Amino acid sequence: MKNGPSAAAVLAGGIGLAIYGIVSTLAEAIAAFSKALTWSKPVGALSGKTIIGVLAWLVAWLILGLVWKDREVNYRPVIVLAVILLAVGLLTTFPPFFDLFAAD
Repeated sequence: MKNGPSAAAVLAGGIGLAIYGIVSTLAEAIAAFSKALTWSKPVGALSGKTIIGVLAWLVAWLILGLVWKDREVNYRPVIVLAVILLAVGLLTTFPPFFDLFAAD
């Protein structure tokens, strides 16, 4: 049984979360970037951060899903990389971390 599509979903989730976290930290560090991410005034920069994170997840899932659709993928490196990306995403959305880069 081919596990490529499920491996693609797992890794894409990690990619999406890491991108979301990196964008969140950049928004704290660069005021102009934060302003550019304000796609909905009531929501603020969170609207752009979320949309970019979801788009990164969808694009990664689409590409990996197409590349791995008929393949048997070694799950171990996929899981290890997904967990590393998850850690990056969680760290970069943690306020004490991104406050280190906050533009004053």
